[in-house]
Amino acid sequence: MTSTAGTLDFARDGPLLALVERLNLLSVALGLACLAGLNLYLTVFATGLTIHFHWIVLAPQYQSLSILGDPIVITISGVLFLLEFFADKIPWIDSIWDAVHTIIRPIGGALLAIQVLGHSTPMLDIVIVLLAGTTALATHTAKAATRLLSNTSPEPFSNIALSVGEDAVVIGGLALLHYHPVIALSIFLIALGAFFYFAPKILRANHRLGGAVRERSRPANRAQLIRCARRHQRRATQVDLRGM
Repeated sequence: MTSTAGTLDFARDGPLLALVERLNLLSVALGLACLAGLNLYLTVFATGLTIHFHWIVLAPQYQSLSILGDPIVITISGVLFLLEFFADKIPWIDSIWDAVHTIIRPIGGALLAIQVLGHSTPMLDIVIVLLAGTTALATHTAKAATRLLSNTSPEPFSNIALSVGEDAVVIGGLALLHYHPVIALSIFLIALGAFFYFAPKILRANHRLGGAVRERSRPANRAQLIRCARRHQRRATQVDLRGM
């Protein structure tokens, strides 16, 4: 979230610099929305900490984000992140948590994007809200769908691994967004596109595999039932013979 003016002195106040700055601004706005769809509270909490302790220096066009460094914002987002940290690692509780946040994360992502823009035109605000909300919702959907799939597994370690991995992605994404916002947003969008492209194929493959396993188990189950019925029949015959 630093300015690119220092590296483009030859184009200072020129159209190229303005285009680069706008592209970076849009990338930061949508990038934060994308990460908010994954973990809203960690995104706000981590960004607020880095701003509050001056671990990063906000460029002039990003000064509107300084509100995230307010101690009240940091405290509230930190408490909520702590709750999510534990809820996100318990099977099925994480899916309930995701269901509750189906609206919260997209709205939070849209608000973060608007905050990045600062004072802009109403038309641009509406466009950014739509884009950021959609981006956050897409990330949230990918996260929630992955959790539902992992909850079908009998062991709980996959949930913990996914949760830790998601937190690491948020932290790494924020760092990349700070230094290379356009590259970060490109990676986020490519990852989302890959997920929504491959996820249905994986689900269909799992469904076919499960159906094949069930089909293979049916003859065995039938054979077991037949054997059990024959054993019961033999026992009943033996009892009748003894009674005679």
